[in-house]
Amino acid sequence: MASLGVETIVAAIQGGVVPTGYTDTGVALITANPVDGVDSEGVGYGYENCWGDQNPEVLAMAMELEGAAAGMMSVEEMAAAIADLGEEVIVGLITKTETNPFFVKMREGAQAAADALGITLLTASGQFDTDNASQVTAIENMVAAGVQGILLVPADSSAIVPTIEWAREQGVIVIALDTPTNPEDASNALFATDNFQAGVLIGEYARAAMENPDAAVIALLGLPPGITVNELRQGGFLEGYGIDMESDQIVCVQDTQGDQTLGQTAMENCLVANPEINLVYTINEPAAFGAYTAIENADVADDVMIVSVDGGCSGVEGVVDGRIAATSQQYPLRMASLGVETLARFVITGEAPTGYTDTGVTLITANPVDGVDSEDADFGVANCWG
Repeated sequence: MASLGVETIVAAIQGGVVPTGYTDTGVALITANPVDGVDSEGVGYGYENCWGDQNPEVLAMAMELEGAAAGMMSVEEMAAAIADLGEEVIVGLITKTETNPFFVKMREGAQAAADALGITLLTASGQFDTDNASQVTAIENMVAAGVQGILLVPADSSAIVPTIEWAREQGVIVIALDTPTNPEDASNALFATDNFQAGVLIGEYARAAMENPDAAVIALLGLPPGITVNELRQGGFLEGYGIDMESDQIVCVQDTQGDQTLGQTAMENCLVANPEINLVYTINEPAAFGAYTAIENADVADDVMIVSVDGGCSGVEGVVDGRIAATSQQYPLRMASLGVETLARFVITGEAPTGYTDTGVTLITANPVDGVDSEDADFGVANCWG
């Protein structure tokens, strides 16, 4: 703008045309993830043409990222490349359980991606959400079967690490899905919801929706200490609500193992200890439904708000009928399909995945509140799983 302005003024002084009207100096959309139908430029272009102090190292990274994006193969191209290998490509998916609709949808996404790519998918799961022993056995079996990569939803973020390290020593790529390992870099990469943000959203919602938030009596129905996904979701909820674990407002903390029956028992125990509870955080929607049953049996359903995380179809139904006030919706099919495609890309190119990929989260509620971004139940139904 400025250089063009100076040039125009100089030209006018030298006898040129006096400028009038509007001159468009241009605008460009910059993204690392272009989409069909929207004109855009890559991050390399953006950094080359940005204003402010430039860092040569950042420019190099931007150009590398732009080159990598341009070099990404389509599913069809990857399938053809895998066929050209002339050997079976095997990947594995290990979930916490096989009955939770979240993990059912994850398996569907992984299988669909594997079918499209022409690769073999092995699956396994634990018997309950914190069943580390079954996951250890599953990893050992999959490595013995010759997998090139494993997608893993860790049941115990810390206890599984030695087995992950062993698998990686055998040349197997391990991508954590949904739940990070502890430490996070124990796996090659993480594809997951931002679980902390998922918690923040329901915490902010609860605070804005409660009539007297500073007088709320709160129960936390989660998982055992040390399970990363609960620490993130619960920590986010507390952050969003504006309190911490030392708050006098928290009167009951119970382990549900993410199970509906145990969620009911946990809520019954909480109500016995403190019948004044009027706000409940739950680790997932099965636990939320168990909590609601206990609340309904105690004849206090109209007085208690439940917030949760998952966004499954049954959970969205719970939002519609009022059992759940709000839930943070995540996208397990996306996690798993991206995971399978990434493992396939590794087999083809030899480039191992690294870092964290955010697969998205959206607050779903039938009763939106000012200041908290959310979508309605129609959006939730259109994007739910189960």
